[in-house]
Order: sequence, then structure tokens, then C-alpha cells
Amino acid sequence: MPDSLVPTAKFVDPDITAKGETRASVAWAGLKTLWFNTGTLCNISCANCYIESSPTNDRLVYLTRSDVEPYLDELTAPTEIGITGGEPFLAPEIIGMFKAVLTRRHSLLVLTNAMRPMMRPRVHAGLVDLAGQFPGKMTLRVSLDSHDAALHDAERGAGAFEEACKGLRWLADAGIGLAIAGRKALHEDEAAARAGYRELIAALGLGLDADDPKQLVLFPEMIARDDPPEITTACWGILNKAPESIMCASQRMVVRRKGAPGPRVLACTLLVDDPAFDLGNTLAEATAAPVRLNHPWCASFCVLGGASCSA
Repeated sequence: MPDSLVPTAKFVDPDITAKGETRASVAWAGLKTLWFNTGTLCNISCANCYIESSPTNDRLVYLTRSDVEPYLDELTAPTEIGITGGEPFLAPEIIGMFKAVLTRRHSLLVLTNAMRPMMRPRVHAGLVDLAGQFPGKMTLRVSLDSHDAALHDAERGAGAFEEACKGLRWLADAGIGLAIAGRKALHEDEAAARAGYRELIAALGLGLDADDPKQLVLFPEMIARDDPPEITTACWGILNKAPESIMCASQRMVVRRKGAPGPRVLACTLLVDDPAFDLGNTLAEATAAPVRLNHPWCASFCVLGGASCSA
């Protein structure tokens, strides 16, 4: 390729890397998980939040049940539905959204910090009612950045660890399906991390298996100004990875931006601000073309990190 056509920086051209190689892309392989982001408002501000959620960030506004239902009606078979934020339990219609999912016979995965928004009596009652009506169909995955209270609180604020542990104990005592989402801390390997969480799980009486990657998910770090290598078509063979194993082959996320006339469907649960990953108004529009892996997190989280937000 002529040097004049080669990008001068990484993650710029959708088709060509900074070395002049063909950028990898991921074709649609069929829906595994449909995500709904209920908004960027959160009860806390985390130091390393990928979406910069906070008590004041409303650039993604609360979804409503009427926003969610048209996408559920596009589905033709039972599907895993993921709910994320922000903190989902701040959304005023969250229990109604859960009910819309579950009455259509889908399974529900909810990502939460298990803090005060989840512990309100109205939410408690709604969760207990739905868990009773739809046994085994709802899982709340609680974010616990570390099994070490000091490390977790350094990320989420003083007292956050204790409050999240109270939420975890309540979920376990109420018989509501739960899981934990941790992070692969930079100072320990996965075996050490799972051992630490195992001790915490036992101390809290949660009954989870720390060796089960669905019950304890450990995510790689996402660093805002990280500099991973670009993923080329040759990487699939070099890394022995299949494109269909990457999140955007089988997952989409619905968001509603502040001031927008309606929701939009994104290719990725992580990349809410990059217009290249905004694929349309409907699921049909959002699954029509391959997704080009033109962002550092495509490399660090998905391809090299081997992570997926779904269960």
C-alpha cells in the first residue's frame, strides 16, 4: 500500500491499521445477549468507570419500559437480556422493565453495585416478587472490584465495600440469583484473585463457586489512554481466536442519549460515545454489517483480554 494511504496514527482508519495492514472486523453471528443501558446516572463516581457514570452524568438518560418493549418484540426466541448503567436501580421504571423481560420468557442479567438504590423497600419488594414468579430466570451480578475492602473503596469511595457486602448478603438471604463481577487486579494473578474472592464468598455465606467463571467474572483492566496493538485479520490465526467469540458478534446494546428522539442500538456495551459503533434504531439495522475493531478497547478488553459482558 502506498505510504500516502497509510494512517499516521493507530485506531484512526476503519479499514487500515497504522502499519498499513487490514483491520480485523467481526460479522454478525446471531444474538446471544441484548443489553439495555438504563442511563449514566449512578449513586457513586468510580475512579476508573469506563462510562464515567456519576450522580450528575445524564448524557445517557433513563430508559423506560416503553423504550425497551419494541426491542423485546423484535426477538423471536428466548434470549439473555442484560441490564446495565450507570446504576440500573436508579431508573424509575426498572422493576417494570424487568417484568417486561421476564413475562416474555427471556432470562435477565442485571449489573448493579448492590448499594442503596437496590436496597430501597420498593425495589426489594419488586425483586422478591419477580424472583418468586420467575424462578431461576433472574441474576443480579454485583460489581466488587476487589476482595480487599481497601482496594474496592479506593475505586468506589469509603464504605462502598461494606455497603455492597450488605447487598450481597440480602440477595443471598432472599434467594435471588446472584453473581460477582471482579477485576483482575494488577498486583495479583487470576488464581490469587479467585482465592481471595473464595474467602470472601465463604465469609458472607453467598454459596457461590469462585472457580465458576459465570458466578465470579473477572474482567481485564480498561485503561483510558492504554496503547494496545491494533487487531488485524492476521491476528485471528496468530492468537488462535475466532471472530465469532468476540462480543460484537452476538451482543448489542440499546441506549438513549440526552435530547435524542429515541433509543439507538450500539455494537458494544463499552463504546457509547464513538459514532462508529452506533448502528441504527432497530436490531435489524444494527446487525446488517460487520463491526470493525477500530478502538483500543476492542484489543485490550475483547480480543487480547478475552472478556465478555454476558453470562
